[in-house]
Amino acid sequence: MLKQRIITALILLPIALCGFFLLDGSGFALFIGLVVTLGAWEWARLAGFVNQLPRVVYAAVVALLLFFMYILPDIAPWVLGAAVLWWALATFLVLTYPRTSGQWSSVACKLVIGLAILLPAWQGLVEIKRYPLGNELILAVMVLVWGADIGAYFSGRAFGKRKLAPAVSPGKSWEGVYGGLALTLLISLVVGVVRDWSVKEVLLALLGTAIVVFISVVGDLTESMFKRQAGIKDSSNLLPGHGGVLDRIDSLTAALPIFAVLLWMIAS
Repeated sequence: MLKQRIITALILLPIALCGFFLLDGSGFALFIGLVVTLGAWEWARLAGFVNQLPRVVYAAVVALLLFFMYILPDIAPWVLGAAVLWWALATFLVLTYPRTSGQWSSVACKLVIGLAILLPAWQGLVEIKRYPLGNELILAVMVLVWGADIGAYFSGRAFGKRKLAPAVSPGKSWEGVYGGLALTLLISLVVGVVRDWSVKEVLLALLGTAIVVFISVVGDLTESMFKRQAGIKDSSNLLPGHGGVLDRIDSLTAALPIFAVLLWMIAS
């Protein structure tokens, strides 16, 4: 298993880095669209589709919607606004699982939820890329998500006692969340000092960091909730040793659109 994980990582890492940081414009949108479309194919399985045909059709629908979103950039605020509403609702659903699971257990409902997760993630990343420092901002949100994961892992192992959402992911603890938050806040503070940010800029960065980290945890738990409901461990086996695409980007699907919204708020 470890050998598989290493080989897959060595193959995918340069592809991902080139796609995220070397492509621009339509090439970048297409690259991210491919990742999201694969995620849609996996999501259709979480929604209840076992056969390949309906899964492929759902992925094709998502790809078509991404195309329309690309040629209609004016709808971006609406897409990202919908993401804010969805992730607020997702927080409630995770905290109340399984008591409220009957409200979204139908296939149709889960397919719509898939759109609410995948489409804004693409939109958020495309919007972030358009900033003059787009690559640096993309790296920043990735570092926040990765830092939160790393901090949560070590803090959870060392101090984890209070379960975060035992019905969804029994291994996660509040102490892990706090550890991940502490590490990412420290990273943001160090960056602020190195870049000589003003006190106001540092405080805004720390607040934004906290919001992005907490919502990334919700993204992770949301996919875990749907996998638990579907009775499966991984979203697919597309990435040997790593599970599926959604298993790798679940936190980012929540963090990216919220990060983009925060950038808009700061810039306005």
